[in-house]
Amino acid sequence: MLNQRLQQKLLQKLSPQQILLMKLLQIPSIALEQRIKQEIEENPALEDSDDLEEVEDFDDNYEDESPDDEGKDSDADENDDFDTKDSDDEFDLNDYIDDDDIPSYKLNSNNHSSDDERREIPFVSGVSFHELLQSQLSMRDLTEDQLQIALHIIGNLDDSGYLNRDINAMVDDLAFTQNIQTTKEDILEVLRMIQEFDPPGVGARNLQECLLIQLRKIEEPTRPVEMAMLILERYFNEFTKKHYEKILKKSRMTEDDLKMAIEEILKLNPKPGNSLSDTSKTNHYILPDFIIYNNNGDLELQLNSRNTPELRLSRTYVDMLEAYSQSKNKSQHKEALTFVKQKIDSAKWFIDAIRQRQNTLQVTMEAIMNYQREYFLTGDETRLRPMILKDIAEIVNLDISTISRVANSKYVQTPFGTFLLKSFFSESMQTESGEEVSTREIKKILSDCIDAEEKTKPLTDEQLTKILKEKGYNIARRTVAKYREQLNIPVARLRKEL
Repeated sequence: MLNQRLQQKLLQKLSPQQILLMKLLQIPSIALEQRIKQEIEENPALEDSDDLEEVEDFDDNYEDESPDDEGKDSDADENDDFDTKDSDDEFDLNDYIDDDDIPSYKLNSNNHSSDDERREIPFVSGVSFHELLQSQLSMRDLTEDQLQIALHIIGNLDDSGYLNRDINAMVDDLAFTQNIQTTKEDILEVLRMIQEFDPPGVGARNLQECLLIQLRKIEEPTRPVEMAMLILERYFNEFTKKHYEKILKKSRMTEDDLKMAIEEILKLNPKPGNSLSDTSKTNHYILPDFIIYNNNGDLELQLNSRNTPELRLSRTYVDMLEAYSQSKNKSQHKEALTFVKQKIDSAKWFIDAIRQRQNTLQVTMEAIMNYQREYFLTGDETRLRPMILKDIAEIVNLDISTISRVANSKYVQTPFGTFLLKSFFSESMQTESGEEVSTREIKKILSDCIDAEEKTKPLTDEQLTKILKEKGYNIARRTVAKYREQLNIPVARLRKEL
């Protein structure tokens, strides 16, 4: 038996404008530029003022000089005397244009300042890694099939210069894609030829082979080079794990021989392709979202918006909306009027979202800058205060999720370097004296201890724990291990040097 009943619920839903703002808050400045370009392409009612000719802005004192419009109210903000509403028309131009009493000129989103420092990043174009290898093929006497095999191998090399494709799989690839019947031995023969190319080590299938190729290209190998080849050929696993005692015992070489051999190995390039890879893939430039200046002890914050274009409503679409609304046969233009209104509404929302984004970023970063004032003045990481998202959210009266979006993937340029914004957020920990300190301060002390350690006898996690306890930081050994891993510092055995 079915029961019918009425129930009232209080639900919280995000409007499309709020969703747009949240998405814009999350992306960094370099991605915002692309997002704005995408919006301009999709919405003809939105324009980039930098790409337009100088046009008189729509403002409170705008006067239309067209003879056909004489006698009409010229004030764009005072259209109350416009009688444009028919009984059958659902749009009122007065209600639309005067929405929230925002004049058209205020719908511009100007993200530039005359004081902005503009710097251009020069990019150098040259021969890529794969192009260099292909050019060396012309110096070899190859058959047509060998040339196709060589091109196929080069095409399968990654940016580091390694061949990660299985040889047997390449036999099938050549048969199916290029109708070349070949064998594993044929491919290996061409591969050995490519391994003779520059840069040395290219075409290797693993690190061991890469290093050996480089050593074998030395024309007059010395004893340290011969010892280095012996280590890589027979004791590679022990070498990677730094089990030097096992190598000395099995190879019967002296400690001086081992030390010189390791020095030769360290001279080699483990990623021969990286130095010649395409700059667009290997060079990653960080564009800071915020810039902090130290002006004689006064911190100044600047929001980096130099790559963000100035946005405005399309004058053509505003005039089109006005023309359709004043038309005597508005019912015939109802669909066009609806389309134009939707596009202008969308443009207004986007401009407003950009403006709100800039304001939210500004107030949030100001709160972070003031909260960590001592650090931004001195650059001393031990001056960093414990700071979580909730601390900043309470200062700026915003939700924690909003602060999280602001901190996500954003960078701040300081007098001491450019850092990821979320790296300034850290948990707190109490010292033995009861003082609240940042976990980042502990990581800094831990890093300094490892940097100053004797490399022949690196400090173990237990020894590091003891040192921190002596400094007043009572933390467990597993916590020290966790912080060490977060700093990308290997265990003591892998830090050992002869």
